Amino acid sequence: MHIFPAFHRPLRLLLIALLASALGACAAFSPRDPLNVQVAGIQPLQGEGLEVRFLVKLRLQNPNDGAIDYNGIALDLEVNGRRLASGVSDQRGTVPRFGESLLSVPVTISAFSAARQALGLAEHIGLDEVPYVLRGKLAGGLFGTQRFVEKGTFDLSPLTNSPYHRP
Repeated sequence: MHIFPAFHRPLRLLLIALLASALGACAAFSPRDPLNVQVAGIQPLQGEGLEVRFLVKLRLQNPNDGAIDYNGIALDLEVNGRRLASGVSDQRGTVPRFGESLLSVPVTISAFSAARQALGLAEHIGLDEVPYVLRGKLAGGLFGTQRFVEKGTFDLSPLTNSPYHRP
C-alpha cells in the first residue's frame, strides 16, 4: 500500500521527461570535427600612427552534419614564436552543414610587434622558412564556441636566393 498514490504517477512522468531531456542534452554535446580554416586573402587597410592594418579573409569549412552559428571572431598570429598581429570582429553568420563561408577580420600589427619580429628574424639569418601559428576563436554562445589553429611556414627562399644576399 502506497502512502501518496496521487503523487506517484506524476512523479514517474517527470522522471521519464528528465531522463529523455538528459539523453537529448548528451546528444547535443557529442564531439564535432574541428573547423577547417585557411587564409584566403590579405588586403591592406588604413592604419593609425605606428600601426599597420590588414583585412584577413578566412575560409571556414564545416565538416559536420549541423550548421555552426557564430556571433564574433578573435584571431592571433604568431610568427617565429613571437606574437605579431591580432584582430577581432563582431560579425554574425552561419557556416552551413558540410559547407563553407568566407569571413573578413581586420588585423593590427603594432610598431613594437614589427620591431620584435625584425629583431627575431635578424637572429635567424639564413633561415629559408619561418614558422607561423594562427589561433582563433569563433564565438557561438555558451557551448557553441569553436577554437581553431592553423600552422605552417612562410617560404623565404626567394628572398635568400637573391644575388644581392650575403652568405
